[in-house]
Amino acid sequence: MAIIKPQSIKRRGFTLVEALLVLALLSLVVGLSLPIYQGLQVKTNLDAQESIIAQTLRRAQSLSRAMSNDSSWGVLVGTSTVSLFSGNSYAFRNANYDEIFDLPASVIPATTTEIVFSKYLGWPNAAATITLTTVNNDSRNLVINSQGMIEY
Repeated sequence: MAIIKPQSIKRRGFTLVEALLVLALLSLVVGLSLPIYQGLQVKTNLDAQESIIAQTLRRAQSLSRAMSNDSSWGVLVGTSTVSLFSGNSYAFRNANYDEIFDLPASVIPATTTEIVFSKYLGWPNAAATITLTTVNNDSRNLVINSQGMIEY
């Protein structure tokens, strides 16, 4: 007569210790990478805003050279916005032609700067430097010389 041995039962799955270990490792990786990601995001915001301001300045200069709307065009870099406007100054502008871009909270201009480009020649009313600073103390300068060349 054959003896039947009970087969051992194989259990599949994870133990509680294994699951807690994986959860702890994932938490560690996320916890270490989050500050790095936030720093990169702030730097990316600074790069993007620097480019947006430079392109807005170039657009204002181009519109002034083309004498679009038979007017000078300018840019106002404020504390939280960048505004493209038509007119000899922001105070006496034609608000129908305003284009406003918001700055992210992580990018802060050092001062409010208004630059108006002359009709036809496209020269700025004054040479200027626009300094952008982040909450991480990174900074960038956009320089507009007296002939209207924009460097950043």
